[in-house]
Amino acid sequence: MDYKKVLKKIEDFFLDEERWIEYGLVLIEIIFIILLAMIAVKIGKIVIRKVFQVRMKTPLRYSERRQNTLFKLLENIISYVVYFAAILAVLSAFSINVAGLIAGAGVLGLAIGFGAQNLVRDVITGFFIIFEDQFSVGDYVRIGASEGTVQEIGLRTTKLKGMNGEIHVFPNGTIIEVVNFSINNSIAIVDVSVAYETDIPKTEELIKEFLTRLPDQYEQLVKEPELLGVQNLAASEVVMRITAETKPMQHFSIARIIRRDLKIYMDEHGIEIPYPKMVMYQKKTGSVDAGIGDPAKNGDKEKNI
Repeated sequence: MDYKKVLKKIEDFFLDEERWIEYGLVLIEIIFIILLAMIAVKIGKIVIRKVFQVRMKTPLRYSERRQNTLFKLLENIISYVVYFAAILAVLSAFSINVAGLIAGAGVLGLAIGFGAQNLVRDVITGFFIIFEDQFSVGDYVRIGASEGTVQEIGLRTTKLKGMNGEIHVFPNGTIIEVVNFSINNSIAIVDVSVAYETDIPKTEELIKEFLTRLPDQYEQLVKEPELLGVQNLAASEVVMRITAETKPMQHFSIARIIRRDLKIYMDEHGIEIPYPKMVMYQKKTGSVDAGIGDPAKNGDKEKNI
């Protein structure tokens, strides 16, 4: 091996002025592309932020949860698009055939798409769930037969936490119908039973007076609860119905509070809440001369329980 020729080639490589100028220009071009991409992303995020700030000040009331979701989504899209374009520009600076690379990636993506149709469906559905703000993290929803609080929303799966702590994981493509309990105000329904002997008009006036005090005591209430009136005439009781509009998902706690406070209030005003009663008769066996069948003579005892 001729070491002199090898050394000559190395020397020519490092001393080739035109080559280093070309490398320097490519390096400067790459740095310029990266800086330009970073500036474009920064400006894009500022523009999006300004647009959303203007939208929030308009008379139309936009959902803050949806604004935040769309804001983050658009920021990510801008970053992905700009940086992807920057990568292509950098490859072009190295004289790589970008058109052929994109064509090859398209064919590969098409093949993967045919082989992973469920994955593509999950991603597309997840995108529209986020974009349309069907539900957000923290919402209480029902998906199919499962109910719970949304723990995580991804482009592929959604996770719910049930009442007992269990975690339900749904591929987004399988989510067909969703019931969201956290968007609008909730309605608490309370049924109160009173005895048939109770003065109904007087009881209604007392309950209405009781309901007027509740909004000042409990901030979960949107407005004063309403007494609808007699709901049902049962075998041993008269059922009266109360409805209360609450903040989203607060109807469970408010219904329990109303039942507790109303029971105390009705006890204070002598209104009886009916409960099961049983009458028992105890009969002593007597002689014929004593007069069988006469409770007074036979010493019958009546006992109410």
